[in-house]
Amino acid sequence: MAAAKPVIVTRPAREAVQWVDEFRAAGLEAAALPLIAIEPAVDADPLRAAWKRLSDYAALMFVSATAVEHFFLYAEGAQAKDAIAAGLRFWATGPGTERALLRAGVPKEAVDAPATDAARFDSEALWERVRTQVSAGVRVLIVRGGDAAGHPSGRDWLANEIEAAQGCRDTVVAYRRLPPSFDDAARALALEGAAGRAIWLFSSSEAIANLCDAMPGTKWHAASAVATHARIGEAARAAGFGVVRVCKPLREAMIASIESFT
Repeated sequence: MAAAKPVIVTRPAREAVQWVDEFRAAGLEAAALPLIAIEPAVDADPLRAAWKRLSDYAALMFVSATAVEHFFLYAEGAQAKDAIAAGLRFWATGPGTERALLRAGVPKEAVDAPATDAARFDSEALWERVRTQVSAGVRVLIVRGGDAAGHPSGRDWLANEIEAAQGCRDTVVAYRRLPPSFDDAARALALEGAAGRAIWLFSSSEAIANLCDAMPGTKWHAASAVATHARIGEAARAAGFGVVRVCKPLREAMIASIESFT
């Protein structure tokens, strides 16, 4: 088999570096091109306030590993241990978020997440596992990212399901997601991907939108991409990417998909 094309990893900077290291360890050529910049929340007071009222909630839902990490920065004293001891549930949409919770000290038995062999990792798959926890008056706190101004951003699907089940949901913004700043090296790498000389790896539809905004007028019909969810694949196709394959956001699945482009 011919060597796989290089892969362009578009995760936020820190995660992108980790993924690049893993791909290189597996024998793939890889480079990081973060398409979402992560910044702290504009106002940390709501995060501190959320920690003080954790007893109001039956569960905390985290949209990403980044949400976990930024939220736990504001835990004071024994707040986290007390919440765990009180039976608080921690919801994760996928394995990366679950691993972040475990690193933060949450025991595995307190975490609800799709099984590792689930068909997909998203809010829908999570809801299938946790919907029986929600009934009239049950409160859930959704910990998520926000836009540059700090306003909540992202899908509201799970929030709507909680409300439809007569539960109550609150939202706190733990971090902000901003467009990237492209230098000459980033533009050169993006043009390599646009020409089909490298494989794009997308784990966010927002990243695709940011790429298109950063490279106006670029044609993507020669480009190939691996997307970690069907919705992200649809976004790549809508942006004009010529060949798009979808796989789970698991190391071996991503490597297999990348290697399928030769």
